[in-house]
Amino acid sequence: MMDAVGSERGTPEASGLGSDRQVTAREAVDKMVQAGMLDDLMNQVDNGDLQLTGDGGFLPELVRRVLEAGLQAELTDHLGYERHDRAGHGSGNSRNGYTPKRLGSEIGDLELATPRDRLGSFEPRLVPKGQRRVGGLSDMIISLYAGGMTIRDIQAHLERTLGTELSHETISNITDAVLEEVKAWQSRPLEAVYPIFYLDALVVKVKESHQVRNKAAHIAVGVDGDGIKHVLGIWVQTSEGAKFWGGVLAELRNRGVADVLIACCDGLTGFPEAIEATWPQTVVQTCVVHLIRASMRFISYGDRKSVAAALRPIYTAATEAAAAQELDIFEGSTWARSIRPRCGCGGTRGSGLSRSWSSRRRCARSSTPQIRSSR
Repeated sequence: MMDAVGSERGTPEASGLGSDRQVTAREAVDKMVQAGMLDDLMNQVDNGDLQLTGDGGFLPELVRRVLEAGLQAELTDHLGYERHDRAGHGSGNSRNGYTPKRLGSEIGDLELATPRDRLGSFEPRLVPKGQRRVGGLSDMIISLYAGGMTIRDIQAHLERTLGTELSHETISNITDAVLEEVKAWQSRPLEAVYPIFYLDALVVKVKESHQVRNKAAHIAVGVDGDGIKHVLGIWVQTSEGAKFWGGVLAELRNRGVADVLIACCDGLTGFPEAIEATWPQTVVQTCVVHLIRASMRFISYGDRKSVAAALRPIYTAATEAAAAQELDIFEGSTWARSIRPRCGCGGTRGSGLSRSWSSRRRCARSSTPQIRSSR
């Protein structure tokens, strides 16, 4: 098989040399398939004569050859002449052997021979000096660590699956470096004014002390003046509460947020007061998704899709007057009349569902002058 690869590689037609068009990776693989080289490779793998990854695998050897060829090309460009070229005589610098180097990768360890020059001025860019991991191995370690695996579990997993041997200290340094980046991101300075804030908590499963627990991930998303959303921070707590949100808002203010025009949140008790205590001029608006979800409590399961479609013209209206008109239309619809006797509501607004939307309308009316006078 290797002879076939060598013979194909030696022809300009197979390698793409002499052609004005660059050969894509797909075309190169197609040529290998047509030549039967991949079939020969997979037959050897199936017969147990060859393994793809791990120590002595085909893919690590292939990647090693590619990296070494790239390093040789870099050194040639650095010296200014090819190997055995007479132009290098008397140039003051020349090739000076190799330095062995082990690289950890997603497909196994690579025993790399890094070329060097006699003056020691060669600085490779493909595999820089001091680099010990390539091909996303650090990302894999971080992903496993985020999934709840301990450092020793990760060490055993990499050695078992990839044949890569990394020390406990190396894996710990990788995860610690990420923690430092997370802390820097969590405390980075923010813009002074955000037109819109989205504040909500998501329930996520967290592995802690060898047990999986539900915790609330408090997320703050800010929309800047260009309309681009930015995740300003994530705070994990046992449960969601207005008191904890108050601390989050105080932290955001200390990081530079001086004012927020509109804060969109759910109906958590005490949450609007916490926002107003931090930014007194901010208009607090209940999230439409949470409002619809709360409205569905008055609706039987089979009718929820139809009622949600009937509510859509209210919250998609272009103006407040149009939204109020659509709400009046909804209150006179068969949905409102059918909901009234089931929920036992005898108020003037017709039903608990209509009253919830009407209260949002009154809140919007009372806050509209505040927006205009303070901005």
